[in-house]
Amino acid sequence: MSDTDMAQSYDTIVVGAGFAGLTAARELSRGGQSVLVLEARDRIGGRTWLDRRLGMELELGGTWVHWTQPHVWAELSRYGIGLAPSPVPENAYWWDGSKLAAGSADELLELLDEPNQVLTASSREVFPQPFRPLSTSVGEADSRSLADEIAALPISAERRALLESFWTLNFNGNIADAAFTQALRWVSLTNGDWKVNFEACATYKIAGGTRALAEAILQDTPADFVFGADVRDITQDQSSAVVTTVDGTDYSARDVILTVPLQTLSRIHFEPALPQPVSMAADRGQLGLGVKAWFTVEGEHRPFVALGGSDWPLNFFQSEYVRDGLTYVIGFGPDASALDPNDPEAVQRVLNRLVPDLRVTASVGHDWVGDEFSKETWPMHRTGYLSGSLPALQQPLGRIRLAGSDIADGWGGFIDGAIESGLKAAHGVLTASRPVAA
Repeated sequence: MSDTDMAQSYDTIVVGAGFAGLTAARELSRGGQSVLVLEARDRIGGRTWLDRRLGMELELGGTWVHWTQPHVWAELSRYGIGLAPSPVPENAYWWDGSKLAAGSADELLELLDEPNQVLTASSREVFPQPFRPLSTSVGEADSRSLADEIAALPISAERRALLESFWTLNFNGNIADAAFTQALRWVSLTNGDWKVNFEACATYKIAGGTRALAEAILQDTPADFVFGADVRDITQDQSSAVVTTVDGTDYSARDVILTVPLQTLSRIHFEPALPQPVSMAADRGQLGLGVKAWFTVEGEHRPFVALGGSDWPLNFFQSEYVRDGLTYVIGFGPDASALDPNDPEAVQRVLNRLVPDLRVTASVGHDWVGDEFSKETWPMHRTGYLSGSLPALQQPLGRIRLAGSDIADGWGGFIDGAIESGLKAAHGVLTASRPVAA
């Protein structure tokens, strides 16, 4: 082996520097391994991205955390990082399927309460151990779509429209093929209380932003990092693997932890090919194919939320900041192709449907679905994924282990899930690499 080859050889290569990759790299390094992290972007963080836009530091991707999320909470405690609460909404606007309504945020929550309680009543029965979702048989429940479950509820048309939009928001995508089990998993993680789950989804941000935690983990590992390293080939045999980037550079290691989003697995050529259940899961993809937009409106307004129709280009708004005569608002929609978040006129047209007296002055966002390194927003499962795909995705694939929020046992779709899977993948590599006692 040449000196060049030796310089490119490591114990483990981690592909991706999001929270799963950063966590895995830290744990492997602490376990005494030489580690290389290959990141296609020019930054860490993956599908989290704190960037300066509209004159402020804004989260363009994943944002909220909660103390019911044990892995991210442990990391915040480890590095002494606190929370920055979002404002408590006072006013609310909603579309009931036929007309616009307005009231207090508590009134909107009350309209959603009973339907959500009925919808998720079996969450702890189906998932008695929320962080071990495969510990019981979920096949029957996993075959049912969330849309069908909502359609079967004995509730008014108004509440059904609100419930459909609420879960469209949570999935950041169309719920026609959404797994009912995904909704149940989320609520089981907060002991069957959907209100606490909703609080976990959109109430507490990381003090200093997601960047603060990502950089804290980065500073806690001696791993080598190469940015702009777009991995396109992984070839393995029984003893090692070679990872090749788009520029033809080869890196070798005994093991590889691959943390790229499920939707992007097809960008990489594997030799030998991935097992069929894994490739089928990647081909089928996730449902988080929506959009997140930040925009400013004239005036300093009291905190508000707004819930539109489930098929609107933006079906949810939440005001976050007030500064210098402007209010900063987040909007979410289920279809990235339906709205350009950088088009303030398009945002204004949707906002007019719910809060017609507000004037949008500017808007920004990042197209995560069009981004070749993500191709999805937060991962939300289709029917059959939990029982048919997750077991295969969590198994070692020769010298390769997958990690990321897509395949978490617990908080799939959250930073917590990414950290959890990074920890488990690193533990698996370290355990497998230990000498067998005589």
